[in-house]
Amino acid sequence: MTRQAFMARLREGLRGLPPQAVADIVADYEAHFTEGEAAGRSEADVAEALGNPDRLARELKAEAQLTRWREERSPSSAAGAVFAVLGLGAIDILILLPILMAVAGTLFGLFIAVIACFFAGGLLFAAAPFVDPPGGTVAGVLAGIGLMAGATSFGAILTLVSIGLMNALVWYGRLHYRLLKPALEPQA
Repeated sequence: MTRQAFMARLREGLRGLPPQAVADIVADYEAHFTEGEAAGRSEADVAEALGNPDRLARELKAEAQLTRWREERSPSSAAGAVFAVLGLGAIDILILLPILMAVAGTLFGLFIAVIACFFAGGLLFAAAPFVDPPGGTVAGVLAGIGLMAGATSFGAILTLVSIGLMNALVWYGRLHYRLLKPALEPQA
């Protein structure tokens, strides 16, 4: 994404904020691009590092509304803060929640499949000496051990993937908490 495209989308997303606040925010992000250029980075690299300008604008608007509410403590500033945070959360509910549910369902299904394969391998291992499987008893025992080992390995990989996804979810939640924390803390 080019500098102009990023800044245009950021300005569009900041519509509704006071003009001075928009000018300050835009100047701050222009400085990011200038510093990146001075460091030899391309506009696309800087834009990618800054993130999605639409999402960034929603976060900045929510933060501005929360700051306004902390300063004014009026019904209109409270309503603005609530609607700004709800607007930020709407993306989470409409886009991220279905994706998260699909990923969680898939992981759950895979974990169930891993457990089933492990027990099938254990059953094959235990029954092989008594039922004369194709290839003989040794082949049945080895096939059972192989199924259990494969299920254990795949389960370990699924566990690592699940931990990584959970860490990403916690990171994402902390971003929202960082935004809301000043509004949630009692004022001294």
